[in-house]
Amino acid sequence: MIEQTYKTSPKDIFLQLLTIVALYGSAAGFLTLLFQFINLQIPDPLSYGYGIENARSVIRFAVSSLIIVFPVYVWVMRFLARAYTAEPERKEIRIRKWLIYFTLFAAGLIIMGDLVALVNSFLNGELTTRFLLKIFSVFLVAGAVFYYYYWDIKDMVPNSMKLFRWVVMLVVTVCVVAAFFFVGSPKTERMRQFDGQRVNDLQTIQWQIVNYWQQKGVLPTSLGVLEDDISGFSIPRDPEADRVYTYTVKGDVMFELCADFSLASTGYMRGSWETVYTPAVMPGDNWAHDVGHICFERTIDPELYPPQKGLEKPVPAR
Repeated sequence: MIEQTYKTSPKDIFLQLLTIVALYGSAAGFLTLLFQFINLQIPDPLSYGYGIENARSVIRFAVSSLIIVFPVYVWVMRFLARAYTAEPERKEIRIRKWLIYFTLFAAGLIIMGDLVALVNSFLNGELTTRFLLKIFSVFLVAGAVFYYYYWDIKDMVPNSMKLFRWVVMLVVTVCVVAAFFFVGSPKTERMRQFDGQRVNDLQTIQWQIVNYWQQKGVLPTSLGVLEDDISGFSIPRDPEADRVYTYTVKGDVMFELCADFSLASTGYMRGSWETVYTPAVMPGDNWAHDVGHICFERTIDPELYPPQKGLEKPVPAR
């Protein structure tokens, strides 16, 4: 027997396990990437801004996984291919065959699990086009795994296998590069996060101003008036430039808040995947902005935010 002429070493076990783990990580990352591409290209109005930002976050994680895990998988496979050429009996070790058959079994389970999840999403109202494209993506990834390992376990490997490997590497590379067009470069993402923090700061300041007006009946003369040692509130500063935001009183119930933005936001409802999602946006607020120094004018409606006059003042404890 061929296997009896070659004793399995810890090195063989390590390489085979590393191959399978890298394969699972690469396949999962690539499939996740395809799913999020579909989500961004065919946005669901029911997800609003949350689905857009979540898709971007998932894409960043999937790209990070592919950049690390997929090259490891390619390197280990090339290393093993050279080892099999030098020592053909190494290809017949039992753990390799067990792991290959387990991979085919796991791929079948993953197909069934993904299909169940996708059908469930479709029955819950998933858009038909998104549903069909995700189904196609599952069969594409699983089919590629089945095709490769079905022939890899055979003694005769088709001549097209080398071309197949290059096509897979090219497709993965193209998808990773394309991901940066969806989520932007690391520099762009940092600029987007700075803008998101600026909007959050302006929202916080806005509601402090409204609360001040409700309590005192007048707008604060400056942002410094809002600082309170008891509540611990201090005026937020621009996270990048470390300067205070611009506040201007425009009337008895009208004020203006300004900040310098690095990127322009776009409306999600126009179907653009370039939405800048800002957390905790309150209903009715409008924080859409262009690049540069942008001001937001606000007018307090006394009927919506009535002054809190006539409230009994707390009596100090004696």
